[in-house]
Amino acid sequence: MADTQKPSTPQKREGYLKRLYHRILAEADTRRGPAVLAVVAFVESSFFPIPPDPLLIALGLGNPRRAIPLAILTTVASVAGGILGYVIGVWAFDTVGVAILDFFDAHDTYATVAESFIEIGFLAVLAAALTPIPYKVFTIAAGAAGMPLVIFISASLVGRGARFIGEGILIRIFGDQVKEFIDRWFGWLTLAALILGILGFVAIKYLA
Repeated sequence: MADTQKPSTPQKREGYLKRLYHRILAEADTRRGPAVLAVVAFVESSFFPIPPDPLLIALGLGNPRRAIPLAILTTVASVAGGILGYVIGVWAFDTVGVAILDFFDAHDTYATVAESFIEIGFLAVLAAALTPIPYKVFTIAAGAAGMPLVIFISASLVGRGARFIGEGILIRIFGDQVKEFIDRWFGWLTLAALILGILGFVAIKYLA
């Protein structure tokens, strides 16, 4: 008897996200590419599930001379989106913020972050901005915890800038050669950055 069981909700969501990812990546071949990149970078910082890195890399490889300007655009848009996440944390955590955490199943992550956020807030935002840690959870947590906005923006600029502008510089220098490098080693590079961030947290708590 044929299996007529419908796909589970996680499977449906995974399929939807995969289609959305490929649809966004296809924008690299259109004149809308930079605008779409800015929009994706903005919304990913507060609620959108697809990171801007693949589109940034594809657009940069299409024209390495504009890789760094595109990376700067991505950084600015991402930090602006992070401010939106911060505002959600301040003014709408119980409604919009909780809905976002529900969608990403990130309540445990949020609880861990919120527990000592004021103490290590700058490094927490910096690590999330630089690595695959869900930055959106930290932007919302920063607002909910009352982290000073200037410190939040500073950490976001450093982390997002190091990540995106670093990718832009690599593309500008190495062109097509960097794609294989990023695809192969990006996970390890971001893991190393995460470990350094954790060591920083431990150092600050120890010194405190």
